[in-house]
Amino acid sequence: MIENPYILLIAFPLTAYVIGATPFGPIIARFHGVNLRSHGSGNVGATNVGRTLGRRWGMFCFGLDVLKGLGPVLLVRLLGPAVTHGGAPSLLSQFAWLAVGFGAILGHVMSFWLGFRGGKGVATSLGVVLGTFPYFTFAGLGALGIWVVVVLVTRYVSLASVIAVLAFVLMFAGTNWFLLGLAPGDLWPLGSFAAIVAVLIIYLHRSNIRRLLAGTESRVNIRSSHKSRSD
Repeated sequence: MIENPYILLIAFPLTAYVIGATPFGPIIARFHGVNLRSHGSGNVGATNVGRTLGRRWGMFCFGLDVLKGLGPVLLVRLLGPAVTHGGAPSLLSQFAWLAVGFGAILGHVMSFWLGFRGGKGVATSLGVVLGTFPYFTFAGLGALGIWVVVVLVTRYVSLASVIAVLAFVLMFAGTNWFLLGLAPGDLWPLGSFAAIVAVLIIYLHRSNIRRLLAGTESRVNIRSSHKSRSD
């Protein structure tokens, strides 16, 4: 086990940032001869890949973006300090997981390959959540279910993302308190991270929220795998 805080809190997060910065959306689009920034919403994430190239490629990109968050967190959990204190992770463990997770998310939303611009961070955040088992995982799966339902009902990915991330924060508190029997103070670093990521994702969706309020936000085509155009 690695317990050197410099490796856990500096070297691993920097590596996670490089992994998170890998722009899978533009890479996939480039293989199709498409400049993703010039199509659809201009965003480099999975939603615009699906809108521009079709649902299958959008789902493929979504999976890769999830892995950008899942892989680094699983690695630091495997190599980092063991969970102690009666089932509650130590502060070093929590900060190591969070530093790596934040590095991956920051890489996705501020990729050095794209001039420190990027996607909205939802898929990569989901990967971080699923890797932080079980403290984030149950709430993350519940939020994912809410996201799917909202997309199916409204066809607004942005609305689903905002609602899901808010639900995640509430479910994080509920699942760890009631299901795992942990006090809020046991997981205060994870709880703070959940709130910060929620604020970050909502902030990154501010233009989508304005379009939702104006009634001009694009909907996704969930019935066809062929290329769809922005509404």
